[in-house]
Amino acid sequence: MRKAVLKEAAKRFPWLANVTLYGCLFAGGDLAHQLIAQRERIDWKHTRNVAIVAITFQGNFNYFWLRALESRFPGKSAGMVFRKLLLDQSFASPLATSVFYTGVSFLEGKEDILEDWREKFFNTWRTGLMYWPFMQFLNFVLMPLHMRTAFMGCCAFLWASFLCFSRQNGDGTATVALAFIMDPRKTLEEMREARLARKRHTVQREN
Repeated sequence: MRKAVLKEAAKRFPWLANVTLYGCLFAGGDLAHQLIAQRERIDWKHTRNVAIVAITFQGNFNYFWLRALESRFPGKSAGMVFRKLLLDQSFASPLATSVFYTGVSFLEGKEDILEDWREKFFNTWRTGLMYWPFMQFLNFVLMPLHMRTAFMGCCAFLWASFLCFSRQNGDGTATVALAFIMDPRKTLEEMREARLARKRHTVQREN
């Protein structure tokens, strides 16, 4: 019954249903990351910032981007799906990753909103190439157009957890993220020590 209601809502109000679901799942990914990190208190401000970026840009962009792709390359033939995947990973994925890093930094009031992007963008994009092409292949082949953004939101729950970890503690690589899942406290301590070492090295070079 609940599934049927959600499906009908997505058909009648596709933009609202898709963007809202995408934003909620993306913010949920941040909460999952914080729970795995075993923090004493949930940083609701960070979750709010992630939700703002997810709803205002990520969800809206993906909603219209997926429709533009389908309009330009209609159908599910191998050639059309390949073209959609190629454009998605070479343009949309780097753009969405860049907006996440800079957008959340901007909302937090960081002086240098490009700092995280410079340090972690390339690693994050490479990690995404191990995940998103497979998810988007399923999306383009199996999902009707009015459900594609919502499907991306489901996939983005896991991806958002990785992004939030990478931005706050990681380096954008899957290796460090997996180590974090296996032993969160040890990995966080090692990453903190590595950041401090980099800062000391930077200060020494400047002096």
